[in-house]
Order: sequence, then structure tokens, then C-alpha cells
Amino acid sequence: MFRWLLAVFLAVFLIGLCLPTLARKLNLGRLPGDFAVRLRGREFQFPFATTIVLSLLLTLLMRLL
Repeated sequence: MFRWLLAVFLAVFLIGLCLPTLARKLNLGRLPGDFAVRLRGREFQFPFATTIVLSLLLTLLMRLL
């Protein structure tokens, strides 16, 4: 169980490090269907379209492997 938890933590950490760079280069988070709301000086993002696109890409990748 500890190994599984460690693997998930490392994966989330690495994705978190790479996400800002990928977002700038691939325009992730700025697709039609991604919403950003500014409320009381804070910005909340709801990346619905990006989530669907990434899910489809990961599904295709897993099926090919």
C-alpha cells in the first residue's frame, strides 16, 4: 500500500511541475469550454474541455499499450 501511495504522490508531483510548461506550449486550459471566474481578487479555473481532451488522449495511449 505504501508503494502505491508513493507512486501516486510522485506522479501528481511530476505532473504538477510539468503542467505550467505544457499549458503554455499546448494552450491547455485555454480551450473553448474552459472557464475562468474572478471572484474577490482570486481566479478560479474550471478546465472542462482540457480535462476531456487529456482523458481521451490518455485512454488512446493506454489502449495502444
